[in-house]
Amino acid sequence: MSEGRQHEGFTRKVRNLLFMVVNKQFLIFLSFLLLSGAFWLILTLNETYEREIVMSMKLDGVPKSAVITSSTDDSLRVSIRDKGYMLLSYLYGNPLRPITIPFKTFDKGNGKGVASNSDLQKIIYRQLYKSSKIVSIKPERYEFTYNNGDNKRLSVKLNGNVVAGQSFYIAKVKFSPEQVTVYATREKLDSIKYIPTEMVRLTNITDTVETDVNLARMIGVKCVPPKVKMSVYPDVLTEETREVPITAINMPEGRILRTFPSKVKVLFVAGASNVRSIHPEHFKVVVDYNEIANNPSEKCTLYLKAVPHGVRNARTEVEQVDYVIEEK
Repeated sequence: MSEGRQHEGFTRKVRNLLFMVVNKQFLIFLSFLLLSGAFWLILTLNETYEREIVMSMKLDGVPKSAVITSSTDDSLRVSIRDKGYMLLSYLYGNPLRPITIPFKTFDKGNGKGVASNSDLQKIIYRQLYKSSKIVSIKPERYEFTYNNGDNKRLSVKLNGNVVAGQSFYIAKVKFSPEQVTVYATREKLDSIKYIPTEMVRLTNITDTVETDVNLARMIGVKCVPPKVKMSVYPDVLTEETREVPITAINMPEGRILRTFPSKVKVLFVAGASNVRSIHPEHFKVVVDYNEIANNPSEKCTLYLKAVPHGVRNARTEVEQVDYVIEEK
């Protein structure tokens, strides 16, 4: 019994000793790993790198009488060369502030202002460490346009495609507001007839759709508001008929053309909501006397010359009818 206890105690001591040895070796390994990692990091950060940093820009000191017509959310992509730890400072420690462009300093008159590449570099270098060097700036210069309040109201129009689902059609596309205030130079205002939306693509529309859409951007043009609400109203297509009188055209004096029958059915497809407003007098079915005179035959050909708005695939039930020509 005592021998077993002695054996167990000896085993425990050996195990503890091995654990201490292994643990000590691990701590030594970990210390060397941390030291080598720190040394590598110092060497790496001491190397020279290039890094692109995005800086926002703000136009400052704009007179109350001036309306800026260029984009107001401009930014610069600035490539900077410096030691790694300096670049880390720009990115995480001491971020670069937005660039302030003084309106009065760079106003060139005639509704335009320009800050050249060298001007931008001077402004940016005020925030950089002496060791930092600007490699490039994109865009290379900053331009802004303005006017002194010249504007006019213009209608908004859809730019793109809105496609209805099967058995539907687009009854109406509505914008709210329907017109926007446009600021630009007098010459541009005279040349612009309407304001298009950005490209819109909607397909398989079977129910009313409402969405905000941005207006297309144009250089030197500012729209207020810059976006509008677009509402798309689809309608169910239904096939209908109307009996329409047949009339003759190009008839000479003293003659009358009579057709048998005197009316013909016109088949068409229209939106269910518009059917009640479509009447026979909105269509026009004709027979051309000149065609009969030049090519006499037992029957005359019918032509559908007019259809109301919103009607699709309109056609006469028959293409030809009997006729007689009478003297008055």
